[in-house]
Amino acid sequence: MTQPKPFWNPYVAGIALGLVVLVSFFITGKGLGASGAFKHLGAAVLHQASPTWAEENKNIGDYFVPGHSPLDDWIVFLVVGVAIGGVVGSVTAGRFRRETIRGPRIGRDSRLVLALLGGIIGGVGAQFARGCTSGQAITGGAQLALGSWIFIFAAFGGAYALAYVVRKQWI
Repeated sequence: MTQPKPFWNPYVAGIALGLVVLVSFFITGKGLGASGAFKHLGAAVLHQASPTWAEENKNIGDYFVPGHSPLDDWIVFLVVGVAIGGVVGSVTAGRFRRETIRGPRIGRDSRLVLALLGGIIGGVGAQFARGCTSGQAITGGAQLALGSWIFIFAAFGGAYALAYVVRKQWI
């Protein structure tokens, strides 16, 4: 088995991400974000189950313009591109494999359940925060939005506090 290539230098990656945000604003007039794509996907699924209810829903009703799908939105294509880019990046770095990364004191199934719960909590939190981590921190932070900076500090503070609680699962 060949050794995987090392990860990018975090400072180089940060500068590259900043340039991606700049190019995104220049080309599309929009920043980066991901949670909206899942909201669009959910709206499309709900519309299949109950078209009338979905169209009358205050939260997603605006997605249903005659002749268009809620999936016809830039943010959906952004998330698809991120997924494709992640696969390409991991393959080219020699890091593509099927595995569950976990600590020595947690089983695979427990790790997957905790990851699912964390994703659900993050998705609900993204709706309350009016954007996901990438939308709030990267795009809002780049625009110097006060709410985004409050979010950044709250997210990091919460992550450090939770890391202290679950640290024994990883060491």
